[in-house]
Amino acid sequence: MKRVLTVAGSDSGGGAGIQADLKTMLALGVHGMSVVAAVTAQNSVGVQGAWDLPVEAVLAQLDSVLDDIGVDAVKTGMLSSAALVSAVAGRLAGLSRPLVVDPVSVSKHGDPLLQVDAVEVLRSELVPLATVVTPNLPEVELLTGVQVSSQEDLRTAAEAMLALGPSWVLVKGGHLAGDAVDLLSDGTAEHLFRAPRLDNRHTHGTGCTLASALACRLALGDSVPAAVAAAKDYVTGAIRSGFALGAGVGPVDHGWQRRA
Repeated sequence: MKRVLTVAGSDSGGGAGIQADLKTMLALGVHGMSVVAAVTAQNSVGVQGAWDLPVEAVLAQLDSVLDDIGVDAVKTGMLSSAALVSAVAGRLAGLSRPLVVDPVSVSKHGDPLLQVDAVEVLRSELVPLATVVTPNLPEVELLTGVQVSSQEDLRTAAEAMLALGPSWVLVKGGHLAGDAVDLLSDGTAEHLFRAPRLDNRHTHGTGCTLASALACRLALGDSVPAAVAAAKDYVTGAIRSGFALGAGVGPVDHGWQRRA
């Protein structure tokens, strides 16, 4: 049984964050573990509040898992403060396992989840450790200043992200019009992943789910391009089956394969 750890925030509505990560891990056949870095009051219409856990509590959880159970891959998500980003990066720096960094900055509803002073620490301490970093277009702009307005700009975005030091970058083009096109690059090899734009607005948790699925596939032994392809297929199916929940944007369906 492969072991995958998520270090992220809790979503009380169950659509994103640690809840989405653990659902994804269960669906993809690995043992999921979690380090809760923040707690959010969150539902289908937005984030009503967010509270970081103390750094010592986050590190205690992380050490507890690493020292006893171990990991085959790690995924990081919401780490909102400079202190949390730096502390987690310090613990993961010597880890010889795949690391997927999802540089979460805002929620699906536009609520900020990354403090201003954490951006530089994320850029300089955590992103360089990543086997794969998975920014969407606003996150690319936040971290590099590069604005993407067309598919042709994805390569420029990938080059700017790779300059920060990760092994691979997956630039997610979901904010562009047309098909959902993502570009994976390590600076030498490039892979385009295309999926049709689905007529479903219930997409809460897509970024968390994709990064977690990618970590799962890496833990299971896939190459990075193969892991991205499998993760993209899983997320596309989850979006296709996304469902209404509450008054706003519903979640993707992490268990869609059981009902397909």
